[in-house]
Amino acid sequence: MSSAPSILITGCSSGIGLAVANGLAGRGWRVFASARRRWDVERLAAMGLEALILDLDDSASIQTAVAVVLERTGGRLHALFNNGGFGQVGAVEDLGRQALREQFETNLFGWLELTNQLLPSMRAQGHGRIVCNSSVLGYAAFPYRGAYVAAKFALEGLMDTLRQELYGTGIHVSLVEPGPIVSKFRENCLPHFQRHIDWQNSVHRASYERQLARLRRPGPAAPFTLPPEAVLAKVIHALESRRPRARYPVTVPAVAFWWLKRLLSIRMMDRVLRQASGGGGR
Repeated sequence: MSSAPSILITGCSSGIGLAVANGLAGRGWRVFASARRRWDVERLAAMGLEALILDLDDSASIQTAVAVVLERTGGRLHALFNNGGFGQVGAVEDLGRQALREQFETNLFGWLELTNQLLPSMRAQGHGRIVCNSSVLGYAAFPYRGAYVAAKFALEGLMDTLRQELYGTGIHVSLVEPGPIVSKFRENCLPHFQRHIDWQNSVHRASYERQLARLRRPGPAAPFTLPPEAVLAKVIHALESRRPRARYPVTVPAVAFWWLKRLLSIRMMDRVLRQASGGGGR
């Protein structure tokens, strides 16, 4: 059995998940890289990663993945990196119940279920690291991102609570909070937007037209965009430091909004966020 520290990562088909999986494997970690589609799992396996299917919307899939990982590691897993998810774009008044359900199922409920299924083994071994990929939108609310903001705000509250409940167990909980990162995030937003938002009949149609142009535009969507390896550096610290931090903001906007929220009035902060988002057009 491998003596290397082991980690399960969700959402490894591209972007941050793929960069973190490859980066940690290069540092000697035993990486279980998961994705929800079989062809992505086959591609990850071809890269030399221990790849498996894990669909965060499916409890049976989560249970199977956990059983496979614990069987292969002899019941010991050093770390979990919760990363898989998507962003639902749309004004709050255009969001239906189903759109919110899908956003929370993938971005929160699946993460919680997976985490809770791995905690008993971490408690038994007396140590572990749980790292969750949150967002600048976990503490700064941009217009037209209400569903995603709600899920990330909820995630941050849940992980803050879990961190306190795990005090003294040797299990550490950290949140990574990226701003703009090079990924397929915009591309993956589009089908959810088209399925759930009746944008052509919305009072926000003009804003949606600008957003659609942004979603379809190649290249970085915002200033200060960094490659996914910027997130990898923070994840490495959260996993390998003796004193991991509770939060790791990534990119200039993420750091700036963190401090501005503490220094500005709510009215001033709203103005900054509206301007930064281009009125929702970015």
